[in-house]
Amino acid sequence: MSGFNRLRQIALVAPKLAPAVEAMKTVFGLEPCFRDPAVGKYGLENALFVFGASFLEIVAPTREGTAAGRFLERYDGLGGYMAIFDTSGFEPYRDNAERMGVPVINTLDYDGYHGVQLHPRQCRAAMLEFDRTDGNEDLDGPYHPAGPDWLAGRRADRAAAISAIEVASPDPQDLARHWAGLTMLPLATRADGTPVLRPDLTEIRFTRAAPGRPEQMTALHVQVDDAARVRTAAMAAGLTVVGSGFMFCGVRVEPHAGTA
Repeated sequence: MSGFNRLRQIALVAPKLAPAVEAMKTVFGLEPCFRDPAVGKYGLENALFVFGASFLEIVAPTREGTAAGRFLERYDGLGGYMAIFDTSGFEPYRDNAERMGVPVINTLDYDGYHGVQLHPRQCRAAMLEFDRTDGNEDLDGPYHPAGPDWLAGRRADRAAAISAIEVASPDPQDLARHWAGLTMLPLATRADGTPVLRPDLTEIRFTRAAPGRPEQMTALHVQVDDAARVRTAAMAAGLTVVGSGFMFCGVRVEPHAGTA
């Protein structure tokens, strides 16, 4: 199909927002580019951080009974919460999801910004959102979820991109086909045999879940100026080191050297 489809934003859930924000400052040297008061109606608070042209959002529940709070309880605090696609038009994805039997659970309708969030259980592994901001043809232009001054929060010399995410399933090929249908992207295969989707900006890799684990987003790969420095800072912040990465807000973060 014509137009663009960017995996622009990843949302993670933290039990409390302030410690996660402090960890982002310590590990990556980033300040929030925006805190959206509109999420308060969902019983949440949030902070967004810029990674080149992409965004990492952290949300935390502020009261009992929120969807994010239930997510933390259901998955023992593990897994990424949302994958948010910035598109040239959200309507084809909405209509396609409905044909696939995946219902819309929330419609986003603001001045200059429109989109839909799909039911997370029918999406599988994470909630998917498709939206459009007026003027988003320019990657440095408006992107409503990140606020009016998001460029002021960009430190591409420190955090250049979210280059890939990993989504795990007991049957990676089946989940990959499902997400390929929802995103209307061609399914490909990496050299190591991993199923993969390649929206603009961020690759989606489908891996095999650990025994007994459900389908969930398990890892983020980020481009940074100095991967060793980031890992050392993560250790200093008290984050759990796992192989070449570290655990943060329920996912494994893998830093790779590379700046814009």
